[in-house]
Parts: sequence; C-alpha cells; structure tokens
Amino acid sequence: MWSCHMALRRLQRIAAPLNIPRSVTSKVQREMSSLPRVYVTRQIPPEGLKILKESGQVQFELWDSDDVPVPRKELLQKVRGVDGLLCVLTEKIDAELLDAAGPNLKVLSTMSVGFDHLSLEELKKRGIRVGYTPEVLTDAVAELTVALLLTTSRRLIEATHEAKTGGWGTWRTLWLCGYELANSTVGILGLGRIGVAIAERLAPFKVKKFIYTDVAPRPELANEINAEYVSLDELAKRSDFLAVCCALTPETKEVCNKSLFSKMKNTSIFINTSRGGVVNQDDLYEALSTGQIAGAGLDVTVPEPLPTSHPLFTLKNCVILPHIASASYTTRNAMSALAVNNLLLGLRGEPMIKGLKL
Repeated sequence: MWSCHMALRRLQRIAAPLNIPRSVTSKVQREMSSLPRVYVTRQIPPEGLKILKESGQVQFELWDSDDVPVPRKELLQKVRGVDGLLCVLTEKIDAELLDAAGPNLKVLSTMSVGFDHLSLEELKKRGIRVGYTPEVLTDAVAELTVALLLTTSRRLIEATHEAKTGGWGTWRTLWLCGYELANSTVGILGLGRIGVAIAERLAPFKVKKFIYTDVAPRPELANEINAEYVSLDELAKRSDFLAVCCALTPETKEVCNKSLFSKMKNTSIFINTSRGGVVNQDDLYEALSTGQIAGAGLDVTVPEPLPTSHPLFTLKNCVILPHIASASYTTRNAMSALAVNNLLLGLRGEPMIKGLKL
C-alpha cells in the first residue's frame, strides 16, 4: 500500500545541487524543449514539486500560489497544447477546459481523493487517463473527524469563547454539558477505508455499537470494526453520532436532508468530513436551530468558502472548519508525491499508482 510516511522519508533525503558546465546546460535545455508539457494549477507541497523537478521527464509551468486559485480565464490559456495537467479540487475540469487544452492532453492527475470536480464522461470520451490520491489521507481525515466530533459533542468552541469573554463564572451543574461516546451508537454513512479508520479510533472511547449504511453491505470492511449493516432510516434513528464518509455522487447529493434529520434523536451529533454537497444546508440549519438534533460539525460546505453571513455561522451548536481534514504536513506531501508520480507514469504510458477506471 502507498504509505504517507514514504513522503516523510523522502523529505529527509535532500540531494546536493549539481554543478553543470554551461555547454551541457545548453544541450539539456534543447532536449527539455522536446519533453512533454505539463501545467500545474497550484503551488503543490515540496515533496511532489521536488519529484517533478528532478524527474527530467517533463517541462512544466505552475500557478505559483497556494492562497489564490488560478483564475479561470488564465487556466484556459495555460492548458493550451499541454500533454499533462496536475490539478487540485478547486479547478473544474469540464468540456470547456478540455476543449481549450486540445488533443495533446493525455493525462490528468488530481491531488485529491474526491473527483466530483472532474467531468468523468468528458475525460472518458477523450481517452484521457486520470490519477487521484486515495488512501494516503485516510489517517489524517480520520483523526480530524474524531477531533471534530469531540469538539462538537463536548462544546469546546462554546467553552473557549466563554472562558475568553468572561462567561466563566461559578461552577454550575449543567453548564456547557455535552454528550459522551461511552455506551453510544456510532453510525457511518458510506463505509470505506476512512469510515473504518474513524471507527478504529473511536472504539477505545467504549462505543457500544457501530452501524453503517452504503449502497450495499460491505462485510469485509464491516468485520474489521464489527459493524452492523442497516438501512438509511435505521442509521438515522439509532445513531447517537452520525459520521458522513461517502463520496458525492448523483445518488448521495443532499441525501442528508430534512427527512434524515427528522428521524434522528434530539441528542444526536452530525459530522460531515466528506463533501458539502451530500448535505442540504437549509434543512441542517432548521434541524439545528429547532433542536431536532443536538449539534453538527462540518469540515465541508457548499460553497467553499462558506460566506461569513451564512445562517449556520450564527448557531452555537454548529462547528464549521475550512476543509482541513487532510491538512497535515505528512499527508499533503504524500498526496503531492502520489499526484506527481501518477502524472509521470501516465505520460510514460505505464500504469498509475492510483488511477480511476473510467
């Protein structure tokens, strides 16, 4: 399995710079001009950039910013005639962009596990190979999900605010009380490697039962955490904590809606670290503001960033993070390394480490 710790080990082996004679440099420059052209839509973490620079397999240009995505107009210009494209999830790869790129584009590598920003049918129609970066972010996402669940259920953001603003008075019997994991039922919507990793981390908290739902039972994964397969309705009714881990597809779009929230306990905590589109945010606001459910923790929203004027930000029982589930140095470097290796392998016509089957 591709391990994110491989990236950390690579970062510890930094090669010394080479002193190359000017005549050799000129020859190298001529040879480089005939190499495949690649455009990188974001300033990627150093491990991936190092591999790309030292590969000698491509000539590349990148949008050298981590703060601001490449403007669409510029992106459409930069992709013209490229052989390969390395993108992140902020770039919409659709027919317009693929038309702008032209027939030379043979490989697309996205530094993400999700691919709802890609028009897969268009990519398939044009015979473009697609790489992505699953598995390397499993640990980081699982850790963040547990952190968000605990922060929400134990009302840590509220408590920090009270401590900072003078609300911390005498000890009170029920002030800032939350909900604990011991003897609880944890529901997982979409059981994959991340869902299993979340359950493995929650088990030591003395969770009584894990239940899950998916498009079909997944016995091999479920057996790892002793989880029971249930219907979506049962998941909503029985879960004290409900963690959403499914991909965004036409079938899962806004699957977390008024119908689901109305079946949940008024003591339930809802957590989403998958994609914002699986949740109807108006229905979630209503469920939270009326006490239908106790709290929600979100790492993903629609849109992103969520406008500061959005009603969800007015609720004390809603914790919103800026999509940071995979934001660890080790994981982001491993993602960039995998994305670059997928790209280079694809351009050589070799199997990618992680490629989508279109």
